[in-house]
Amino acid sequence: MKRILSVALAVIWCCGIGWSQEKAEVNTVQPTIMVIPYVKEGQDIRTIIESDFNMRVAITKVKEAFDSRGFTTYDFTTKLKMALRDDALEIDQKTDLKKMVINLSGADIYVEVDTDVPHSTSGKLVRLNLTANDAFTGQALSNVIGESGRFYTDDIGKLTEKAVEDCIEKFLNTMNEKFGDIVENGRSIRLKIGFDENSEYDMDSEIGSDGDLVADLLEDWIEENSYKNYYHMQGISSSTMIVDDFRIPIKDENGRNFKARKISRKLRKYITDVLNMEVKPGVRSEGEIKFIIQ
Repeated sequence: MKRILSVALAVIWCCGIGWSQEKAEVNTVQPTIMVIPYVKEGQDIRTIIESDFNMRVAITKVKEAFDSRGFTTYDFTTKLKMALRDDALEIDQKTDLKKMVINLSGADIYVEVDTDVPHSTSGKLVRLNLTANDAFTGQALSNVIGESGRFYTDDIGKLTEKAVEDCIEKFLNTMNEKFGDIVENGRSIRLKIGFDENSEYDMDSEIGSDGDLVADLLEDWIEENSYKNYYHMQGISSSTMIVDDFRIPIKDENGRNFKARKISRKLRKYITDVLNMEVKPGVRSEGEIKFIIQ
């Protein structure tokens, strides 16, 4: 009886260690952060950062809050200068510097900072709106508003620091929880596969010696290649298949950020080499992959 009990306890202990190691592995993938100014559509991000002193102070204070908690952060101004120095940068590309800087940074998450400094006879107040987004899909991870309280002072930096302190813990807790879910269950991207109007095929076409439908073969591929076989099919018609939640891992086998274009390349080869269909990429981003079968 004692021997049986000892073996049982050993099994429970080993299983507990395995579970702890798995959880520890998930939690040790800490995201890298870049703090950037919030810009409205059509605004020049360079003008915002150069002309708005309060914004520069806010970005610095939020970055310091991440640094003090052990996060690896990238300096937005440095990355912006790198983008502007890039000789390959075309003039018309400069209108989307925000996206370019985010891609150049290599950060896992970018945190947008919006500031408001309303004045009144009862003193000054700094109000911050912080939003964390997954840098690869744009998925929102956390959003909070922090306020400094009103004081009779011209020290905007101190007020900004108080506003950061007012909301940073709640912001970080939500961000870490959402990012932890991404690490464990994969990033969510969108797949859309359609047929050219002149194509001889559609989703209901039978191909191969087994008479499988194109839609069935594509869904088999999607299930096999989604991270942990997790995907959600939004809908299938004779001309279009939409997967609104296709999971990819956050890291590849070498520990580098997994790019959606790897899945895009693999799916393109499957369609051309296995299904023997001509295909051309549609609009593609890190958060969405589109294909049009000819």
